[in-house]
Amino acid sequence: MRARVTRTIVTGVGRTVVPLARHLLRARDLMDRAYAEPLDVRAVAAVAHISPAHFSRSFRAVFGETPHRYLQRRRVERSMFLLRETDRSITDICLDVGFTSLGTFSRMFREIVGETPSQYREGHGPIVAPNCVQMWATRPRVAAGEATRMSSFGEASASDRSVA
Repeated sequence: MRARVTRTIVTGVGRTVVPLARHLLRARDLMDRAYAEPLDVRAVAAVAHISPAHFSRSFRAVFGETPHRYLQRRRVERSMFLLRETDRSITDICLDVGFTSLGTFSRMFREIVGETPSQYREGHGPIVAPNCVQMWATRPRVAAGEATRMSSFGEASASDRSVA
C-alpha cells in the first residue's frame, strides 16, 4: 500500500494540508480537457501548484505513467474515436488531437494500439453500443512488455480482457 502523500498549502486563513493526489487530479483533468492544445509539463505542473520535476515524479508514482505518456495516450484514444466515426483524413485527425507530426502520430498510435491508423480505420467501423461499453472495448491495450501487470487504475491487464 502506498503512503498517502500530502502537501501543505498556505491560504489566506492559514495552512491547510491537502492530499497531493487532489492537485494531480486537477492537472490530469486539464490534460483530459485540453489534450489537443500544446501542453508542456511546466504549464500542467502550474495547475498542480508544484515544480515541474516534482510533478513528473509524483504523477508517475500516482498514475503509473509519465504526464507526457498519459497525454499521448489520451490523444490516441481520441484519434481512435475519430478514425472510427468520421471520414476525415488521418492527417487532419492527427493535427486535431494535438500531434504536430504525422510520423510521430503514426508511431505512437502503432505503439499504443498495435496497428497503424489506416489499419485501425479499415478494421473498425462505428460502434453501436452504450458509451460505457464503447469506452471499455476501445481502450488501448497495454504494450506487450507490460501485459501481465495491473494498470494504476485497477484495471485488468490486456490478457485478462476477453469478451464472453
